[in-house]
Amino acid sequence: MNNKILLVDDEPDITNLIEEVLRKDGFTNIAKANTGVSAIELCKKHSPDVIVLDIMLPDIDGIEVCKKIREFSYCSILFLSSKNDDVDKILGLSAGGDDYVIKPFSPKEIVFRIKAQLRRQQYQNTTLVDGKIIVSGNVSIDIDGYRVCKNNVDVALTSREFLLISYMAQNANKIISKERLYEQVWGEESVVCDNTIMVHMRHIREKIEDNPSIPQIIITVKGLGYKFMKR
Repeated sequence: MNNKILLVDDEPDITNLIEEVLRKDGFTNIAKANTGVSAIELCKKHSPDVIVLDIMLPDIDGIEVCKKIREFSYCSILFLSSKNDDVDKILGLSAGGDDYVIKPFSPKEIVFRIKAQLRRQQYQNTTLVDGKIIVSGNVSIDIDGYRVCKNNVDVALTSREFLLISYMAQNANKIISKERLYEQVWGEESVVCDNTIMVHMRHIREKIEDNPSIPQIIITVKGLGYKFMKR
């Protein structure tokens, strides 16, 4: 497989074990880093498709590394953490992460989750409607151009945020349940916490709504899901 994977952990035993399982599964383009600074540099140099990122690093914690990477890359980021805490999960997802795994873990589970991220990317690249631009008020979503603008200014979204808003925009004025969003954006096999959708929606609203507290574009339909209002 030519997909580029970056493994970031200050414990060589962990990155070596994940690399070994990845190679057995056919992945050959694998890079490793043991600090936050080197991870950012490698990401800029090699543009990985998926990053497996430990939160506890010796120089910069993984949350900050993720934020810095999100300034220039939409690659998928899978957090590793020894903390089984919803607050840490939400912080990781809020920073732009796409998935979260608790240590100790099965290396095969990591490979499975990496493949799930790659499937989401393939869905994004092959099933979105070519050349379609959807407008709601002062916000436009360029599906084919992978671009969201507000008042003609680019809005910086994570890859997951873009998948969410583009899927909803293509189903404008329809109520979409959380379960449907899980299926279409995370995949049926992915495991996400109950707050994941809420966190992502809150961040999207902060970026596109004039008043995120009173949303006009992405509204919540209590007990049913969410709706993208095309207007």
